[in-house]
Amino acid sequence: MRALPAQGQDWPALKQALQEAKSRDYSWRRGRLAVFFYYLDEALERLQQEAYMTFWTENNLGQRAFPSLAKLEGEVVEMALSLMHAPEGAAGSFTSGGSESIFLALLAARERAGKSNPNIVIPDTAHLTFDRAAWYLGIEVRRVAVDRERRSDVMAMAAAVDYDTIALVGSAPNYPFGGIDRIEALGQLAQQHDLWLHVDACVGGFLNPFLSKLGADVPAWDFSVPGVTSISADIHKHGMAPKGASLLLVRDAALRQHHRFESSAWARGTYAAYTAQGTRPGGAVAAAWAVMMHLGEAGYLDCARRIMDARATIAAGVAAIPGLEVLPGNHAIIVYRSTDKALAIGRIATAMDGRGWLVSRQAEPDGIHLHLNPLHAEVAEEYLADLRAAVAEAREGAAPEMAAGRAY
Repeated sequence: MRALPAQGQDWPALKQALQEAKSRDYSWRRGRLAVFFYYLDEALERLQQEAYMTFWTENNLGQRAFPSLAKLEGEVVEMALSLMHAPEGAAGSFTSGGSESIFLALLAARERAGKSNPNIVIPDTAHLTFDRAAWYLGIEVRRVAVDRERRSDVMAMAAAVDYDTIALVGSAPNYPFGGIDRIEALGQLAQQHDLWLHVDACVGGFLNPFLSKLGADVPAWDFSVPGVTSISADIHKHGMAPKGASLLLVRDAALRQHHRFESSAWARGTYAAYTAQGTRPGGAVAAAWAVMMHLGEAGYLDCARRIMDARATIAAGVAAIPGLEVLPGNHAIIVYRSTDKALAIGRIATAMDGRGWLVSRQAEPDGIHLHLNPLHAEVAEEYLADLRAAVAEAREGAAPEMAAGRAY
């Protein structure tokens, strides 16, 4: 067990140790990751860093002390609400990530319904964060198989609804395949039963609007759909902000009361918060605000265009390799698999890993999963060259098979 050093060390030595530790990581700067990072260029990276450092020590819990953060946070929420066609009176909360946003949505749904044995009905492609939040909150999760298009089977979901159901969930898109659920039909179902409908747009919230502007077929998914109660959207994904920035948006500001904690049961006076966090980094808010203001609509359109260019290049290149098949889709997520029994996708994954690519394995169907961001447009041809070599190596059968294993 490592103990605290008796004497402190100087920064140059510590910096070198940190750089040496990072040297063993996969290179996100070279686009070698299929998950965990979202990167445009060095200019935006510097802007993120400088904006964050401007508020690096300010605590966003203390907005009485730092009214600047209240203003910046409010403007971030307003821009997102506008982007997602929210009605007048809508509101939102700035959170640490999609997991917290989803947790708060389920908390609000539970408190609003007031049922003793609550359950939620969700497609089986919905993120497992819903199961984790439900585990914390004492909510039963009813996962319903999706249809042949790997989108929500609304009739089957309707059949799973009962008196104790408090919420429905749809994804825009889902993470396993990049498909957008049938949000309009789910909205109708939610209205029929007075249910909370949460749309998980952690991946798509800051990408879907711009894909639509580029002509992609993006089904209705946001507050323009009657019945949508809340949306989770990660600014630190395709919003291109640094980590620690997500939003829970609600159709009506009054709904925020259902995930608000308030108590005066101690000597210090009233404590009130809309998030699961206490201390909140002001830098995350400042950096998200700066990125959104810097990129604007034109910048986000450029990011979306690069992603779709990368998708077109990689999908066509993979499909051209004998024995591989790309699953249907038109979003930032690509899944491909082997159609040749003599070509093990796990061996391809091992060979790609050996070439420095962090491979994200898909469990069902057995395949490889890519979540694209703007940088992948610059490395798409390099990826395909290594993939062709990896397929040749896999056909030789020398490499061991990488198991699907953990998603994260």
